[in-house]
Amino acid sequence: MRLALLPIVIALLTAAQEPSKPLPRSVDGLPIGAIPKQDLPQTGCAAFFWTATQTRTLIAMASSDPARIRFAPEGKLVDLVRVRQSGPGDFGFLAQTAYAGGDLTVTIEMAIARRGDLTQGGVVEGGTITIAREGADSLIVPVVGIIGCAA
Repeated sequence: MRLALLPIVIALLTAAQEPSKPLPRSVDGLPIGAIPKQDLPQTGCAAFFWTATQTRTLIAMASSDPARIRFAPEGKLVDLVRVRQSGPGDFGFLAQTAYAGGDLTVTIEMAIARRGDLTQGGVVEGGTITIAREGADSLIVPVVGIIGCAA
C-alpha cells in the first residue's frame, strides 16, 4: 500500500525550526544560512535540500516551475533562475542544474530516486550544492533532500 507521506515528512522536517527563533546565518561554520519553511509551489515540483554535515539544516529549495532556487548565502535570502541543466533526471529536475543571478552561480548535482512509500515525489539520496561568487572561493556543501510535487 502506497502512503502519501511526502507532505507529512516535509511538515515534520521543517517544523523543527521554531518560527520565533531567528534562522542561523551560518550552518556548521559555512557562509550559508538556513532558509525558512517553504511551501510546495502551486504547479510543478520542488526539491528541498538539507545539509549532510554535522547538522541537518534546510538550506535551499529549488522549484521546477518556475525554474529557480532559493537559498541564503551569508544569511541573506536570494532567488536565482535556472540557466542550464543536463543529465538524467525526474520530477522536472536533472542530475546537474545551474542557477545564476548577479555575481552568484549555484550548481546542484544530485541523485534522484523514487521510493514506493512516497507518492508525488522522490528523494535526493545524495548530492552537492556548489555556490560560486565572482572573485571569491567556491563553496561545496554536501546535501540530501526530498522532492514534492503539486497534486
